[in-house]
Amino acid sequence: MTERTLIDTARALVAGDKGLLAMDESNATCNKRFAALGIPQTEAARRDWRELIVTAPSLADSISGAILFDETIRQKTNAGQPFAKALADAGIIPGIKVDTGAKPLAGHPGETVTEGLDGLRERLAEYATMGARFAKWRGVIAIGDGLPSRACIRVNAHALARYAALCQEAGLVPIVEPEVLMDGGHSLARCAEVTEEVLHRTFAELRAQGVLLEGMLLKPNMVLPGLKAAVQDSVEAVAEATVQCLMRTVPAVVPGVAFLSGGQPARLASARLNEMNTRYRSRLPWALTFSFSRAVQQPALDAWKGDAANVAVAQKALVQRTSANRAARRGEYKEEA
Repeated sequence: MTERTLIDTARALVAGDKGLLAMDESNATCNKRFAALGIPQTEAARRDWRELIVTAPSLADSISGAILFDETIRQKTNAGQPFAKALADAGIIPGIKVDTGAKPLAGHPGETVTEGLDGLRERLAEYATMGARFAKWRGVIAIGDGLPSRACIRVNAHALARYAALCQEAGLVPIVEPEVLMDGGHSLARCAEVTEEVLHRTFAELRAQGVLLEGMLLKPNMVLPGLKAAVQDSVEAVAEATVQCLMRTVPAVVPGVAFLSGGQPARLASARLNEMNTRYRSRLPWALTFSFSRAVQQPALDAWKGDAANVAVAQKALVQRTSANRAARRGEYKEEA
């Protein structure tokens, strides 16, 4: 796989003012969301939900790539077509989540390290044969009393870099996701401080591992106050703090920054992305886009409720949210009634 192919794929993922759809939640997470709505927690129900997403009319108008889970990339539509092929035929690039989850970090209570490097080279080769053209790995950083430790930041950054190098060796574009969690009562300024340190360390490790920065994408958190913070800063303040942090840390050669939603309400996530692109787009060296999961899926899941009779209305809700986020990438998002 040539460097040119990696660069071309990375650019295609952020082209046309589109974003990424994260539909890579684990079976446990998917089941939890189903349980809250009374949907059966079965493989068949998960397959039905994912087919609803994959076959949504006009989804490719706003979505350039979709991140799948291991179970999902092995599933097929009712017509017998693998989901990855159905996405590709619709003009959406298939991707795959390859980490195996965050596990407790030894010697550091309250912190985690993401695992999944063992056997990753072989898994990436298999996923490539199944149609995947990019991959994703998530590192998790918590803010709290004395947290995060430097050890936690370094070990997660190192794992992200090793993953990214293996992806590029396999011809897959790595989506590098160091997530500073929204949980807690920390301030906007504290989140900015931690996010900046995490991104500095992540890019230092990526360089050390020889990762082609032009052939990757970054999937960070927005800079936000904790969910329990007494002060919930304005959309404008979040946009300013986030862009300032990125400008200080993300090399200009990276093609795009695709934000995770991290539990933000759907409309608020769109409004914050819109503000960044409205105020700063002309000054940014990389595309600012979205790679949302709950902030795109939840309205559709609420509409579907596991009932086949609700598929069309759920697909409409899904496409409405992806279209809203494409508008936010253009700086043209208007708050819905």
